[in-house]
Amino acid sequence: MTAPADDGGLVHRLRVLEDKEALRCLLVRGWRALDGKDWATWAECWAEDAVLEFGPWGEIRGREAIREQVEEAEAPFPSMQHHILNTHFEVDGDRATGIGYMWFVAVTGNGAPSAPYSMGGPYDWEFRRAPDGGWRLVRQRLGVWWTAGEETGPEAFRRRAVASISSRGRGPTMDGMPQAHES
Repeated sequence: MTAPADDGGLVHRLRVLEDKEALRCLLVRGWRALDGKDWATWAECWAEDAVLEFGPWGEIRGREAIREQVEEAEAPFPSMQHHILNTHFEVDGDRATGIGYMWFVAVTGNGAPSAPYSMGGPYDWEFRRAPDGGWRLVRQRLGVWWTAGEETGPEAFRRRAVASISSRGRGPTMDGMPQAHES
């Protein structure tokens, strides 16, 4: 059987849509794994040479170093929810970029779910297609625009995040945040 003729780029457009869905699924799988503290599954979403940029931590290089830093930072929280909102992806062959928003909510060390710790801000992602055909995170930039909640457990983390943003004189923007382009 022969493949159907490409009708006006239909095959290409379908491939881009499938890639965008694969990117969304990668993030959902990874961030759901974070909620369950399944560090191995979360780490599989990252390329070996990945880079995480986050204000209070600076730049962290390498999948294992990223996993260790995040695992340590999230250890005080008995339960967490990592929400990824308003995502937009651009695919260019075996590379892709994405933007979205983070809304992180966690029960603090004292276990009071009525007063959770939370923070929000922008995500900026870069992805690369892996040899197995799946996508991996190559770079993530994460900004913090706001925090709220109890000053227990993650207090030092929250103060560092806010101080980092304040020291740069930033309002609700993030250096290097790409603008979404219409497809």
